[in-house]
Amino acid sequence: MYRYDTHDQTLVNERVDQFRDQMERYLAGRISEEEFLPLRVQNGLYVQRHAPMLRIAIPYGMLTSRQLHKLGDLARDYDRGYGHFTTRTNLQLNWPKLETVPDMLAELASVQMHAIQTSGNDIRNTTTDQFAGVADDEQVDPRPWCELIRQWSTFHPEFAYLPRKFKIAVTGASEDRAAIQVHDVGLRLWRDHDGDVRVKVLAGGGLGRTPMIGDVVREDLPWRHLLTYLEALVRVYNQFGRRDNKFKARIKILVKALGIEEFRRRVDAEWAHLKDGPQTLTAEAVEAVAGHFVDPERRPVDQAAIAEFECQRVEQRAFARFVTNNVTGHKVPGYKAVTLSLKRASQSPGDVTWEQMHQIADLADEYSFGELRVTHEQNLVLSDVPVDRLHALWQRLDELGLANPTVGTLADLICCPGGDYCALANAKSIPVAHAIQARFEDLDFLYDLGPLELNISGCMNACGHHHVGHIGILGVDKKGEEWYQISLGGAQGNTASLGKILGPSFSRESVPEVIDKVLQVYVGERSDGETFLDTYRRIGLKPFKERVYA
Repeated sequence: MYRYDTHDQTLVNERVDQFRDQMERYLAGRISEEEFLPLRVQNGLYVQRHAPMLRIAIPYGMLTSRQLHKLGDLARDYDRGYGHFTTRTNLQLNWPKLETVPDMLAELASVQMHAIQTSGNDIRNTTTDQFAGVADDEQVDPRPWCELIRQWSTFHPEFAYLPRKFKIAVTGASEDRAAIQVHDVGLRLWRDHDGDVRVKVLAGGGLGRTPMIGDVVREDLPWRHLLTYLEALVRVYNQFGRRDNKFKARIKILVKALGIEEFRRRVDAEWAHLKDGPQTLTAEAVEAVAGHFVDPERRPVDQAAIAEFECQRVEQRAFARFVTNNVTGHKVPGYKAVTLSLKRASQSPGDVTWEQMHQIADLADEYSFGELRVTHEQNLVLSDVPVDRLHALWQRLDELGLANPTVGTLADLICCPGGDYCALANAKSIPVAHAIQARFEDLDFLYDLGPLELNISGCMNACGHHHVGHIGILGVDKKGEEWYQISLGGAQGNTASLGKILGPSFSRESVPEVIDKVLQVYVGERSDGETFLDTYRRIGLKPFKERVYA
């Protein structure tokens, strides 16, 4: 995992001191609300519906156990005892006192963390595959490239005030688990016949008010040109993106208006001034960053231990369920990646208490070399667990109430904070999530349904990614009342698609019944081996609509 050098630490420490001074002047009335707004948002500080909110950066979703312990301390000492992991792999604390935020940032800096550029019209936290570096289908480890992008984009003098926020996602695996097609820029790393890293660049994807799938801008960019090409691309957006209307200010609107050919031409024209310039990457620079992402010293796991693990799966049904749903293959024989579901009826999706943060951090030290991953599905991952310790880990998780064996099922839903917290929301998301979890809690039924992604957003900003849920739920306002619009057929990954609206919206109380009717159609129409998405793509929207509105 990347460790700060003296430059990184100095930069973050100076940022804390700078913001402390800005906060003191604001609280003393020497800075107006209007002047303070751009200063606070670029340090991750929002003003939500009921209180301030601090969004803490977790670059490309990687955490050490020490950092998670610190997040637990902050949730306990400065907030109401819990935090919320977001679909951008950050952590939000929803109840800090305004005057304590500089102290919180100082504590974050002590463990090489910050909240820089987690808000504002700048380049936000770059995300990637939660199994980066351990996935058995990985061609290129994306983590060093994400770190290079982080270093390039942080405090970039040209891109501090873009037309709107800007998000980048990177994958290096055969299966896209980073949703690169629905980002402002998506990058797929691959290797040519000579083994050299190449980059497929997509632009103009995104969700929100006008959802779009990104277009390919460049198919095979050589790795050494990654930063100069990104610089050219963002420059074109910075120059030509709309600033007169925030709803039309994202890069997807510019790409759509110009057409991909003209957009590509403008990027290439700008790149002509940057190509082979000072920001061109060298092998030495890439190797220096990659040196931070070395494999841990994994001990060999012998075949007898692997065979014992398989026997435990056969003999213990509860353990087998956990393994089937929460355990993922690994590039090293005898090791697995384990996903801890943060979806429980007693807590909001993505929420975790300060006690649980400390408990999970301890488990990371004991079972996974002290490292964790945050997923954009709002879960946590222990990425390096030997199979001869999996059963013991499962028992510990069960004791802590963290062994929920439902990752990838309907119960593993994504949910934004919605109207309970967010000032932008049209409707509440969390009560809908809880109602669905209560309606569909039978594990046998969930497993019979197979892989199914249900995503909930409280407004058109789509922080819950409802557009790419197999089933999407969007909160809408109707004359001051909360209603919910259902969409079907969305998907992330290699075959990304945007969901289609089922029809008129529903009251909150009706949503679980509507979802039940949708599932009845799927169960009745599916062929052997078909997932929900397979069936939807085969039969289309009409049968679902007829059943729901009958």
